[in-house]
Amino acid sequence: MTWRIAITPTALRMLKEITDRRVREKIAAVIDRLAEDPEKQGKPLVGELAAYRSIRAVGQRYRIIYTIRDASVVVFIVAVGIRRDGSRDDVYALAKKLFRLRLLEPPPE
Repeated sequence: MTWRIAITPTALRMLKEITDRRVREKIAAVIDRLAEDPEKQGKPLVGELAAYRSIRAVGQRYRIIYTIRDASVVVFIVAVGIRRDGSRDDVYALAKKLFRLRLLEPPPE
């Protein structure tokens, strides 16, 4: 089964802020691969982000945070960024902040 990929405006903005074209293309390729079996790719997150999954991209530095909607066969990309453990620029720290502000909610079905 092929899943439809939807990117939230926040994730699209994060992707556009990446200045290196080759990095953006590699991230886009990983996002495209999510159309096939997204539940078998990436890893489930815990805590505040328990409803989401994360997959690595571009030499393990970048992360793509997404959620799966089984009813509508859609994968929602909600955040894209670099993993910087302990930094406020860390993609997971940013995703948690967006979640607390209710800006990380995927679009309604």
